[in-house]
Amino acid sequence: MGWSIILFLFTFAIGIISPVSGVGGGVLFVPLATLIFPFHVDFIRGAGLVMAVTSALSSIPYLIKKGLASIKIFAVIAPVMVITSVVGGFIGLKVTSAFPGGKYYIELMLGAIILLVFAVMMLSKKLEFPDVKEEDMDSWAKSLNLRGAWYEPNLGRVVHYNTKNTKISEVIFAVIGFIAGMFGLGAGWANVPVLNMLMGTPIKVATATSMAIITANAPAIGIYLTKGAILPSIVIPSVLGITIGARIGAKVAEIIKPVFVRYLVLAVLLLAGALNVVKGLRGLGII
Repeated sequence: MGWSIILFLFTFAIGIISPVSGVGGGVLFVPLATLIFPFHVDFIRGAGLVMAVTSALSSIPYLIKKGLASIKIFAVIAPVMVITSVVGGFIGLKVTSAFPGGKYYIELMLGAIILLVFAVMMLSKKLEFPDVKEEDMDSWAKSLNLRGAWYEPNLGRVVHYNTKNTKISEVIFAVIGFIAGMFGLGAGWANVPVLNMLMGTPIKVATATSMAIITANAPAIGIYLTKGAILPSIVIPSVLGITIGARIGAKVAEIIKPVFVRYLVLAVLLLAGALNVVKGLRGLGII
């Protein structure tokens, strides 16, 4: 009972952060839970993937209604991520069982990648409202009409946006899906930077659309379920906590200032990257 209450409160807090930052919950839950809770890593990864999808499903109806989450972009990205996340989940469990120490090297590399993404976003400008003109759009973006608009309460007007670099983004999202399934992280840690910096969507649209894209990782849950890595005593309080938290977070995401969203995304990336590096180094006995 004690662990269940702690899990509920822990995931409730993550649930509030998730829709605002677009990370889905898994990217914080997995590294933090492995450090805090006495559970096997496979159970944590399985729960992390369920949480990531749950937080997304709990928040995207509201975000779509407000015009922040783009269904058009989701429809382009999701199919490829469904395939690669399933493959990643299968290989992730194989790596854990065949090479117990190998996961530490992978966690170390993942942490380094997340910190690199953090550094790039930190140094980049115009993340709140990238200026993508009609002539900047690639052929796919134009033919698929990957553009949109939403009412921004902090500006008191409707904001319109276009997108670009659709083809290369598809390839990158395929890789993201694989990593998300492998680690049970969801994919928000990478979705947001790609949507924002590469495709040129405003930061609030990137975080909201990221939550929709995270649902594409749902099929990978089946891999963990068939391998017995979904433990109800961990998943149930976690899902309850993140569901309630994500509904609150979705309303916060609508009214929060874009610049605060940027800083929150940066903070989450820094924390997640540092935690994965620490996990990897500790597992390898370096610290």
